[in-house]
Amino acid sequence: MKKVAVIGAGPGGYVAAIRLAQLGANVHLFEKDRVGGTCLNRGCIPTKTLFRTAEIMHEMRRSAEFGIKLDGDFSVDYTALCERKDKVVNTLVGGIEQLLRSYPNIYFHIGNAVLADARTVECCGEAFADFDAIVIATGSAPQMTETEGVELDGVITSDELLELKVLPRRLIVVGGGVIGLEFASIYRELGSEVIVLASRILKNADAEISRRLVPMLKKQGIELYNDVRARRISRSGELLKVEAAYKKNGEPFEVEGDYVLIASGRGPVYEGLNLDAIGVEYDEKGVIVDKNFQTNVCGVFAIGDIVRGNPQLAHVASAQGERVAEHIMGHESKIQLEVYPNCVFTLNEVAHAGFTEEELKERGVQYSVSKFNFAANGKALSIGDANGLVKLLADKQGKLLGAHIIGPHANDLIAECSLAIANGMSAEDVVGTIHAHPTLSEAVLEAAAGLLGSAIHVANSRKK
Repeated sequence: MKKVAVIGAGPGGYVAAIRLAQLGANVHLFEKDRVGGTCLNRGCIPTKTLFRTAEIMHEMRRSAEFGIKLDGDFSVDYTALCERKDKVVNTLVGGIEQLLRSYPNIYFHIGNAVLADARTVECCGEAFADFDAIVIATGSAPQMTETEGVELDGVITSDELLELKVLPRRLIVVGGGVIGLEFASIYRELGSEVIVLASRILKNADAEISRRLVPMLKKQGIELYNDVRARRISRSGELLKVEAAYKKNGEPFEVEGDYVLIASGRGPVYEGLNLDAIGVEYDEKGVIVDKNFQTNVCGVFAIGDIVRGNPQLAHVASAQGERVAEHIMGHESKIQLEVYPNCVFTLNEVAHAGFTEEELKERGVQYSVSKFNFAANGKALSIGDANGLVKLLADKQGKLLGAHIIGPHANDLIAECSLAIANGMSAEDVVGTIHAHPTLSEAVLEAAAGLLGSAIHVANSRKK
């Protein structure tokens, strides 16, 4: 029976541990904090709990459109909201702990784990030796920029924002990536005034989708500055002042708020692991691995956010956890890692999978584009959320290459597209599958039909 160590009990580590246990290994799982990692404790789950309240607030402000009269004013009870957030997180943490306990061959250790050598892990003064493999899954942490003034009180990361007990009156967000835009959209609906200073908006998304998102965010009431850089943060009485400038012409401007959220990205967590001593190759961007997620040191693997160039997504880390577990145990994995959904929980939601138009152009791939607007979808109109579209990309044979959605429940709809792209399916495969009516998924169906020239709910375009 193989003996395997897993360092880190986040979405990559605990999944790897469970899959290893299912395949018959004795697993020692080490975690310095709580199971669930960043995603569960300080990321995906708490933010989506806040997002749900933001959605409700958004709908309440539009209640008259749905024939509902609300007498008097309403506002968020931020204390109660934080209590609900913590309850959701604690429930899920407890659930994972119970899952781990259900496997008698998983041994859970709380404390800082250190690699003594390629087969030994030390934790809390005790050495655990003779491992057949070690999996490093320690994740990532928020990074501060080098902007002058980031050390000031009130300049915070996403971790600290989630710990605040008061709702910011005026929140400045530095960064136009997923984290920055999600918090901007959420806190605007919760009642904060929000200012976003973005170098660029969703740099990894399809450029058309990024462009379409900007006016939606502004319509939500977010004061958004795009293509700018924050230069300096200083104290201005009780407020924080951010001095910024447009990148194109250098024109300066200033904004003020009571908190400044630095949302400029996350970096790998490997401090204290003792990687240098055992010779594992890494740099400031993460640990270097091969196609099987093995480092240059035989028997030492790494998955998730700590891997150099890896998508910083919980579901990708989990998939890699299963994949590496199966590899270690000598099984051929069928998990497809090349295609994965990217989800952004803004109002409106944004999701994509596969290639963007820009990537296909760079590769010289000939492709076709089809778009279907939610404005022509019955379910979208009935729920009062008809902004946005589904955009599909396919090669000349109709094989789907990319999917990009902005609009209602985009992050749920992308699952069908990811499945199709990952399995080499074509637009014809999607069109040949009956979709329920009335549902938002019909927008995916219509976009796929558009690639074949057979979309039913798109006006006929006759060339004269």
